[in-house]
Amino acid sequence: MPILEHFENEHSSDQLQRLNEALQSGMFMQVRMMLNELPAADVAHFLESTPPKERNILWRLINTEREGQVLQFLDDEIRNEYAANMEPAELAAATRHLEVDDQADILGDLPDKIVKEVLASMRVQDRHRVEHALSYPEDTAGGLMNTDLVTVRPLVTIEVVLRYLRMKGELPVATDCIYVVDSEDKFIGSVSLSTLITSQPDETVEQVLEKDIHPIPVDQPDDEVARVFERRDLISAPVIGKDGELLGRITIDDVVDVIIEDADHSLMSMAGLDENDDTFAPVVTSAKRRAVWLGINLITVMVAASVIGVFEETIAAVTALAILQPIVPSMGGIAGTQTLTLVIRGMSVGHISDNNFRWLMMKELGVSVLNGLLWSLVVGMSVFLWFHFVQHSEHATYLGITIAGAMVINLIAGATFGAILPVMMTKMDIDPALSGGVVLTTVTDMVGFFAFLGLATVFFL
Repeated sequence: MPILEHFENEHSSDQLQRLNEALQSGMFMQVRMMLNELPAADVAHFLESTPPKERNILWRLINTEREGQVLQFLDDEIRNEYAANMEPAELAAATRHLEVDDQADILGDLPDKIVKEVLASMRVQDRHRVEHALSYPEDTAGGLMNTDLVTVRPLVTIEVVLRYLRMKGELPVATDCIYVVDSEDKFIGSVSLSTLITSQPDETVEQVLEKDIHPIPVDQPDDEVARVFERRDLISAPVIGKDGELLGRITIDDVVDVIIEDADHSLMSMAGLDENDDTFAPVVTSAKRRAVWLGINLITVMVAASVIGVFEETIAAVTALAILQPIVPSMGGIAGTQTLTLVIRGMSVGHISDNNFRWLMMKELGVSVLNGLLWSLVVGMSVFLWFHFVQHSEHATYLGITIAGAMVINLIAGATFGAILPVMMTKMDIDPALSGGVVLTTVTDMVGFFAFLGLATVFFL
């Protein structure tokens, strides 16, 4: 059985295991054959799943002509490391056959000096196309689009178009339609390939033209582009400039990348990490990145803890408060995080606007009040029963009332700030996924401690 056929029948983890075993055994010829028979995306996955030392060996075993294909699938951090270490002419040659948007992605994160040297090593036509792609921000439609597309004029016949396509011999990847433009290259509409095949040869493009196509502005944010593709079930979409001129197209494969990156960003940001962080980065590198976030968290914890110091006398008078006080901020933090996550998700998919935010706010307050009353009753009764019948404490009644009242207050505060913080941070150009959780935790800790110990002070001092 050929190596490739056997390799494709294995589970991904088994493939990785076989590669590692061959690598550890020094069977470099077998590893080279495996790597260069696998799809480029799988090779990139194996590189990302391997510690740095073995990864560098694997990279050197990849055939030179496949380096560009593998680079486009690597995480940014690993890709930039390898691309920056390649000679400009070598990198230009490796990426020559990639789509323009993929070339721009690879070059976009490299130092300007390297980018200029790589561009200088390209053919003139290729250089102009890549420079044009690099002129748009990476997180916009312009940064996603590919300029490789097929355009026709509205008055030509279907027969002429089909003859033209046959002469081209090969269509751009993920071509599901051709775009129709006027003499000034302004977008008019599109014609699907299925329509071209089933229409009469003597019909003109104008007769079968779809005009209800909504092109995407070149400066539209990439997350909004992803939502457009999701709502309309698109495979590709035209991108236009301010004057309506057709600049390029966005295909579904690029949109899938955006969706995955946004999901990774939301997940990793909650821990203060970057979605492009290398899983197998060196210890010192990872420690430096995480130290900043740990320092920020330490400051917020110290701020919350300072509230406890204000009520030192109360805690000294009733030591049972020290046992119970973590419950209130914890419950408020969980309730607030639920609302925060819901609002961030709603904002990311475009569900929340100024028109419906007030309704959402009232709904979350209602939820927090109901849950606050339910769980405050449960906890309050549990505390009362424990301290009255087990501990035989004279403070049992007031302890139950204190923790119940504080819990209602903090659950309402958590829901309120969980809804408001993402909106406020977005207006301040702060990523709520990155810092919303830390701010919310600080607020619920402070409110929880203050409500619990404040009520205790009223009852016990």
